Amino acid sequence: MERIIRESRDAGKTYALGKELGLKASPGDIYALTGDLGTGKTVFAQGFAEGLGINDTVNSPTFTILKEYEGGRLPFYHFDVYRIEEPEEMYEVGLSEYLTGNGVCLIEWAELIEELLPEETVHIEIRKDLGKGEDFRYITIGKEERA
Repeated sequence: MERIIRESRDAGKTYALGKELGLKASPGDIYALTGDLGTGKTVFAQGFAEGLGINDTVNSPTFTILKEYEGGRLPFYHFDVYRIEEPEEMYEVGLSEYLTGNGVCLIEWAELIEELLPEETVHIEIRKDLGKGEDFRYITIGKEERA
């Protein structure tokens, strides 16, 4: 996958880009979502869920690490690994089974478990550019090049 950079000028555009990716998602897809606090990762995840046809309220699973959503065209596994201390903790929640399952995984703060993610993971980085406004974001989507 070629790396692309999209611009978002507000939360609605970030949500719409998430929805666009959710509409295109396939069974077994893995998305690693990174960005500082307050960049819109959860807004992106909410749009992504809508793209999958999930009608439930989607919020960040910061304290539970994982929320599972059924009822869309594919199962949606929404991870937030902000509070983990060691990547190996993810084995306790069954990460490997989710990564190899028939649903779609979206992992917020994925840089904390980068070494556990397979090569085919799609990376999404959301960055603020305060020089262009409080709500302006660059959203980079693509696969990482590994040595």
